[in-house]
Amino acid sequence: MQLDLMEILACPIDHAAMQLAITLQEEDEIIAGALTCESCGEIYPIVDGIPNLLPAELR
Repeated sequence: MQLDLMEILACPIDHAAMQLAITLQEEDEIIAGALTCESCGEIYPIVDGIPNLLPAELR
């Protein structure tokens, strides 16, 4: 996931802003980490550079 995507990403459940926690980064590419909704607290994993924005029950 490119770091500049944070400007447009929002929680798919309630459209709130999300906080980024980076586990592995190579230059501007986030390889592993998590996105956490600031409103509902839902956590979305980032695996192999791809954020999984599906609801928990569909992951």
